[in-house]
Amino acid sequence: MSARKPIESWLSDMDGVLVHEGQPVPGAEEFIRRLEASGKRFLILTNNSIYTRRDLAARLAAVGLNVPAESIWTSAVATARFLQDQRPEGSAYVIGEAGLTTALHEVGYVLTDLDPDYVVLGETRTYSFSQITKAIRLIERGARFIATNPDPIGPSAEGSLPACGAVAAMITKATGVQPYFVGKPNPLMMRTALNVVGGHSESTAMIGDRMDTDIVAGVEAGLETILVLTGVTRKEEVERFPFRPSHVVPSIADVIEMIDPAS
Repeated sequence: MSARKPIESWLSDMDGVLVHEGQPVPGAEEFIRRLEASGKRFLILTNNSIYTRRDLAARLAAVGLNVPAESIWTSAVATARFLQDQRPEGSAYVIGEAGLTTALHEVGYVLTDLDPDYVVLGETRTYSFSQITKAIRLIERGARFIATNPDPIGPSAEGSLPACGAVAAMITKATGVQPYFVGKPNPLMMRTALNVVGGHSESTAMIGDRMDTDIVAGVEAGLETILVLTGVTRKEEVERFPFRPSHVVPSIADVIEMIDPAS
């Protein structure tokens, strides 16, 4: 790999990197402490659009990871910022939960099923057939189709659940309209996160546990990439991909020493 500038800002996925099955990954607490002590700018990224940033900060704090809400960046927030830029003070019909509706309200969007500018699909634990039907009909009438992320399934205590990408595929099959996915692996989410931390691609690192979302998004955004093996992608799978992370390490504990101390 070519030499890069020292890392001044950090982006990290959450599930599979800092937490796994609701519990902190060993080393995650020290990683957060080291980042804060170093003064480096950082954001924790997640494709999960269910929770608000405050909700996620509280959930992380409950397992001993003290991350300020403003240091969390969700696909819901990225979607809201994207729509604010594209069509300020627009309107949307939303399928999702508080993380998405709150983010859209905060940028001045009106949530309505009366001739909305957009149909915005996020994640929810209770996808409603009537809501999906409404979304299909609104798209047929000309509403633009946006989805927070392309993840087809999500985890639960009972096993996999259909997620945003799977429901988006059903709506696309019914309408012939493809959504614009804002979350990872869209490098748009990385670039908006970079803007938030005031970082530059040449001096920012992205940590993730999935080659097909976290790492490819980081590569396409020109970031240094670090794959940890505590989540989805296994070590033997890395070589199957046509792109490579800058580093492959066992866990977030192995990243701590990469953080330069405060100067």
